[in-house]
This record gives sequence, C-alpha cells and structure tokens, in this order.
Amino acid sequence: MPEGDTVWNTARVIERALTGEVLTGSDFRVPRLATTDLAGWTVAESASRGKHLLTRLTRGDRALTLHSHLRMDGAWRAYAPGERWTGRPAHLIRVALKSAKSVAVGFHLHELALIPTEDEKTLVGHLGPDLIGDDWDPDEAVRRIAGQPDTTIAEALLDQRNLAGVGNLYKAETLFLRGLWPWTPVHAVTDLHATVTLAQKLVATNRGRWTQTTTGHLRKGQTSYVYGRRAQPCRRCETAIQKAALDDRVTYCFLRCQAEHP
Repeated sequence: MPEGDTVWNTARVIERALTGEVLTGSDFRVPRLATTDLAGWTVAESASRGKHLLTRLTRGDRALTLHSHLRMDGAWRAYAPGERWTGRPAHLIRVALKSAKSVAVGFHLHELALIPTEDEKTLVGHLGPDLIGDDWDPDEAVRRIAGQPDTTIAEALLDQRNLAGVGNLYKAETLFLRGLWPWTPVHAVTDLHATVTLAQKLVATNRGRWTQTTTGHLRKGQTSYVYGRRAQPCRRCETAIQKAALDDRVTYCFLRCQAEHP
C-alpha cells in the first residue's frame, strides 16, 4: 500500500486541479455509482487521512465526500480539458471529475464511495493519529501500540489503528534506524516514543515530493537504508540485507544492525 506522504501528495494533485471549481460533469465507472452526476457541485477541499483520500464537495447547504483508497496501484492524475487521459490504461479508470479548468481522473481506485461529509467517521474514524495530519499525537500513538504488548513492533507500525500513514517502506526504515528486530514484541521495545517519532519524521520529510528518501539522498539507489535493497550490503556494517515476509508483507532486516533479541 502507499505511504502516507504519497496519499498526501495525491490529495494535492486533486486540490490544485479542482479546489474551488464547480464541476461541469462526472463519470463514474463503478456499478454502485454509475448513475451519479456531480455536475453543479463545488470541490471545497481535497484532504487525506492516513492512506485515505477525501474529496469534499458542497452544493447549497449539502456536503458530500468522495472517498477513495489507492491500495498498491491506484492513482489520481490531472489533465487540461480536452487533453488525452494518458499514463494509465483506459480500462483502469474508475472516476473522472470535470470542470472548466481541469479534469481529475482516478485510476484503479479502491473503496470508492460517496457519502455525506458528516459521516466520514464511519470510514476513517477508526484510524490512529495521522503522521502528517493536524491530529498527530505521539503519546496517543504510543498508547495505542502499547495496548497490544505481544504484537510485533513491525505489525504495530503497520496497523493504521495505531498511527495512520506507515507502509512497508517506512516500517523497514524506521526499524533499521532504531536498531529494532522486526519480530520484537511491543512489550520489549524500550522506547516506543522515539520509534513513532522517527516514523513521523521520515514520512513528514517527504511530504511535497514524489521521490521518497530516508537517507537524505535523492539519487536512484541511494534513497533508502534497507527497503528495496535485498542482498545488497548494509550501509553500516556491509552485511547482506535480508528480505522476509511478515504477515504476508515484505520486511527487511540485518542480523548485525538490528538485534534479533532486545
């Protein structure tokens, strides 16, 4: 799944294209919304909450939210009116929002839904503090993680109910930088506060750019310490990086730089 910064950046794509614009039409290509017409609605805001996208619309005293989730391969692209919708196959289009200024097209979106804005909590109310949101609260994130002491720290970081926005990349990089073995149970982690604070810093640092880096380098092959570097030498000890599965999701670790036992 995408990381929180990718979703935040995607919200900005929609924001720049449509915020403040009155829609001239919409084209939904999912059965449940196929007959929906949003012409006349104004795009009031494009927001993100963890890995969820919330496009808020108003018309008179009514307010609706178009909710979408990128999962692994979803994307939103913006085009000028009349411009060809390139970049993704046409059969992956799930929705197009049209205005006189621009068109925002959602490809391969998941969980596409249109709900009253006042009901947003039914979709995102379960999420923990957003790593790059106004509600970020490291103490609350620690409280939630500590509530499941026997869960591995890797699983705890990925659980969006604890803190919203960490995916495989930031999970792997955070654990490496903290020297934590991914299978360490939460109760054995000596400083949960430092761990969630680092995760938040890594995600927030990449907000506003598409190239994600945890090393400070933007050059290809130098952007991460461990993620995507299986069998390559550790940047610290030169031991080969290992790749393993944790709950069907990839994780990366070292025997030297990440202690197997806390």
